[in-house]
Amino acid sequence: MLADRIDADMKTAARAKDARRLGTLRMLKSQMKYREIEKGQPLEDGDVVGVIGSMIKQRKDSAAQYIAGRRPELAENENAEITILEGYLPRQLTDAELAELVQESVAASGAKGPRDMGAVMKALMPKIAGRAEGKRVSDAVKNALSKLGA
Repeated sequence: MLADRIDADMKTAARAKDARRLGTLRMLKSQMKYREIEKGQPLEDGDVVGVIGSMIKQRKDSAAQYIAGRRPELAENENAEITILEGYLPRQLTDAELAELVQESVAASGAKGPRDMGAVMKALMPKIAGRAEGKRVSDAVKNALSKLGA
């Protein structure tokens, strides 16, 4: 399980005195615990991937704000944490793979145009499960549906 791997990596980072990795993994464990309490049951790997995805999104937002505020050293720290967290995500989909999954979901849902985006996303998201960022998926679906007309 992914949670077990994170625990093992946290112990390894502590032994190696890798402060950045250890700190990042501790934050991840904390967020996982919050989500577990929210959910009221132990987390599945998919839930852990969701926690990691939200943490990455937060760090990207922070890095962008730090760059805008002329604090590149802080943005660099956020980017380093992103790199550590991305190591726990499944392999990301290529644009071609994403487009293929979008087309399958459009066909399966019988979508006729942009109004059917919700149905397509509902069919598509379980297939993707952390292998592509939500905005990227949304943009791909919008693009595919806009080609259908309506």
